[in-house]
Formats: sequence, structure tokens, C-alpha cells
Amino acid sequence: MKLNLPNKLTLIRICMIPFFMIFLTVPLPISDNACLICAAALFIAASLTDMADGKIARARGLITDFGKFMDPLADKFLVFGAMLGILVFFDEIRYVFVWAAAVVVFRELAVTSMRLVIAGKDGLVIAASMLGKIKTTTQIVCICTVLLEPVLFGWSDFFVKYKPLTWVTTAAMVVMTLWSGIDYIKTYWKYIDPEK
Repeated sequence: MKLNLPNKLTLIRICMIPFFMIFLTVPLPISDNACLICAAALFIAASLTDMADGKIARARGLITDFGKFMDPLADKFLVFGAMLGILVFFDEIRYVFVWAAAVVVFRELAVTSMRLVIAGKDGLVIAASMLGKIKTTTQIVCICTVLLEPVLFGWSDFFVKYKPLTWVTTAAMVVMTLWSGIDYIKTYWKYIDPEK
């Protein structure tokens, strides 16, 4: 199978996910901070490939069915993998963060299911909305913050105890995830016919 550059970037992003998760889920002979820095570096690199593959595909006319299928799937794998890794690594935030992760997973599954149903209706395509793009940005910022706040502010008892940046960005992610999901459902619910 011959792949163009955007599709190669998408596959690279998928391949990076297990390596990213290893630093958060497997006991390694390095410090916790080193694990978090490596995980954050891989996550940021993977997120950058997400931005790059879309821009390259549009600019060069390289949009393919493979890319349409794999690119959004890779995005979801990346975010889901990151959240699972965070739940394993961080005992102290697990019991709250698991609810934020559940909101993200449920929203993504609901919108993806809606896209699949609507895709067969007269060629209708659900385009990425501005709210959806903001949602994705807040997810990336939240994950990076959770990973890097202990590294950057480990010297501060206040940050270690209360994790203010983690909770603020988690709240923003949950709000935007819910908002964008509700907006998608309200906009396209008319295409979901319970009698067909």
C-alpha cells in the first residue's frame, strides 16, 4: 500500500501512542519527572503531526479516503491513550479525572457515531466546527498541563498540593467537550430518524 505524506504522518502518530503510554504505565529505571517529560514530548510531537498532516493534505490536494478514516481515529486514540496513561500514573487525581475522561470518551463516541449515520445521507459531511477545534485544543492543553505541572512547579508546595493548573485546564476541557458535543447533536439531530 502506497501512502502519501499526510497518511504517513497519521500512521506515525498512531505508532507513537504506545511509546507515550509506556512512560506513564510501565515502571522504568528513570525518575518520575523524566517519565513525564518523555511522555509530554511524545504527546506534543504527535499532536503536531495532527496539525501538519491536515495542512499538507489540503495544500497539496492529497485528501484520501484512508486519511478521512484514519486521521480522526488517530486523534481519538491519542487523546484516549493519554487519558488512560494519566489515570494510571497519577493516583492523587484519578478519582476526579476519571469523570473528565469519561465525558471525553462518551462525547467522541457519540459524535463519531452520528457522523457515520449522517455520512450516508445525500453525501452530507459533518465539518469540523470552531467549537470542535477549541475542544481539541483544550484537550491537548489539559493533557500537557497535567503531565508538566509536577515537573515545572514541583518546587512549590501549593502547586504540588492543589494542582491549580491541572484542575483549571481539566474544567475547561470538560466544558468545551460537553458544549461542542451538545452543539453537534443539536445541529444534526434532525438527520437521525428513529423510523428509518
